Amino acid sequence: MKEKLYDLIVIGSGPGGEGAAMKAAKAGKKVAVVEKHALIGGNCAHTATIPSKVLRFSVQLLGRFRSNPLFQSAVEKIQISYPDLLKRAESVISKQVQMRQTFYQRNNVEVIHGLASFVDANHIKVTSKSSGTRTFRAHSFVIATGSTPYHPTNIDFTHKRALDSDSVLSLQETPSSIAIYGAGVIGCEYASILQSLGITVHLINTRDRLLSFLDDEITDALGYHLRDQGVCIHHNESYHKVELTDTQAILWLKSGKKIKADYLLWCNGRSGNTDALGLDKIGIPINRRQQIDTNEYYQTCLPHIYAVGDVIGYPSLASASFDQGRFAATHLIEGKCKYKLQSIPTGIYTSPEISSIGQTEQELTAANVPYEIGYSAFKSLARSQIENCDVGMLKILFHRETLEILGVHCFGSQASEIIHIGQLVMNLKDRQNSLMAFINTTFNYPTTAEAYRVAALNGLNRL
Repeated sequence: MKEKLYDLIVIGSGPGGEGAAMKAAKAGKKVAVVEKHALIGGNCAHTATIPSKVLRFSVQLLGRFRSNPLFQSAVEKIQISYPDLLKRAESVISKQVQMRQTFYQRNNVEVIHGLASFVDANHIKVTSKSSGTRTFRAHSFVIATGSTPYHPTNIDFTHKRALDSDSVLSLQETPSSIAIYGAGVIGCEYASILQSLGITVHLINTRDRLLSFLDDEITDALGYHLRDQGVCIHHNESYHKVELTDTQAILWLKSGKKIKADYLLWCNGRSGNTDALGLDKIGIPINRRQQIDTNEYYQTCLPHIYAVGDVIGYPSLASASFDQGRFAATHLIEGKCKYKLQSIPTGIYTSPEISSIGQTEQELTAANVPYEIGYSAFKSLARSQIENCDVGMLKILFHRETLEILGVHCFGSQASEIIHIGQLVMNLKDRQNSLMAFINTTFNYPTTAEAYRVAALNGLNRL
């Protein structure tokens, strides 16, 4: 039987794999996607971005009703459990999977289910319970296998009291308390979500401040509001040992503190999904985080094998992964790619949410850049008052002399939506006087987006 040959085989069907497969397929290439799970979509659809954001939206909606005098008496009678929220997430995941399945079907991309491993530089074997082991050949490959939560060897994650950001989505009760170890993006998001359900949350941060890559003013606001909501934050702490019993998890910290909770939720680091790929057979090394190093075009040390998404590390965002896959496939097809990731906005779905782009105040100060600040407090916006979401602000950093936008930082309702207005202006070819773009634009009223005009005028008045 003649061996089947593909132009490209993509390993993994998350955003990075999908971006690569769609780009190559639309260019007329013969493409196959290998997915180890029964359903496509990768971690983004099943264990990360989509389910956590559904949980967050649901508790945020409940919170808005609770804080609105019109609905307070009725909402007090409503009891929503954590499993109830998970059911809502399942429906959204199902819709996402069905939609993405049609993408592959319409573009004649073959989906192969099973665990992929390299045999040599042009062959992979795919093993599944239903089809056994089959071998496939391709001219090129894109590795988009994502990542999984890091597990320290001295914690038993088979125990029901030890959870990670994957297994927390299978929790079938609403605990009374939880200790979250790791105050990165995932840890802060889950702290915000779980506290909104009335769960006592301990957030253990191994550093001296939350999300130190953000602007200091934004992280200060986040810390204040998490504490105001009831989250107990422990800074500069690291664990000594974890004791798990039938009824609780006990976290012993090196400082001598002991934290007891119904569950431990481990949110401290992720590792690339490379263990089963057989990369050692073809000479592709992995780093200490089990990730693959690539060049600017996402090529590994073997030029016909690319890697994209969380499996290569930073920035580990679904939005960036999709573009990485698309750019890698462009280079694969054309031998060049003029597109590069730039000005990637952060989106952190705490409550309130955070989004930012560009440089922070501390970075500009360190670089001796003469900058000024424009503020807009959400409590002064009509839209925020109407929606009873008056917590937050928009902050524009701009050059005092050229009026070039240097950074935009937003904390509050719809932050991850309106950040793209700042992103577009920052990506203009002529960035001088870009502050004036906000002033000379007529925004719909009332909207949250008009915060840009308010902040720009505020900044201009400071000069």
